[in-house]
Amino acid sequence: MTQSAGTIWLTQEAHDKLQAELDDLKGPKRQEIIDRISAARDEGDLKENSGYHAARDEQGKQEARIRQLEDMLRRAEVGETPPDDGVVEPGMQVTVKFTDFDDEETFLLGAREIEEEGLTVYSPQSALGAAISGHKVGDKVSYEAPNGKKINIEITGAVPFTG
Repeated sequence: MTQSAGTIWLTQEAHDKLQAELDDLKGPKRQEIIDRISAARDEGDLKENSGYHAARDEQGKQEARIRQLEDMLRRAEVGETPPDDGVVEPGMQVTVKFTDFDDEETFLLGAREIEEEGLTVYSPQSALGAAISGHKVGDKVSYEAPNGKKINIEITGAVPFTG
């Protein structure tokens, strides 16, 4: 599965969950905030009306989340499970060994919205995700962490994520 830098890999379940959240935010939740703003506005002086200002702040956050969800869903690639060929790509559950620390971590390479209990998710655009994409089990790779440190890893596992 080829994926452009802007594409987000999602399972069908995660896509449906995000779509349901978007529908809720654009429908009932949006109307609820509009009603609260209207009711607070009817109370009079808006300068010192904390209910009005709180509702406006919430509205701004909600509209930002709506834009974020619309953008994600527009760029989403609802993925079939990738092939079990040991090649790291979005949709794979990957295990890496940090060779300098003799520590190991297993995570999903995909969209953070897929995050499940006990499984960390790294974006393919993250420093780690970008470094390992396209590599195979057994490959040794290094990448620069956000703090500027060089981190050496070995890919010890890559299997399709089955949710």
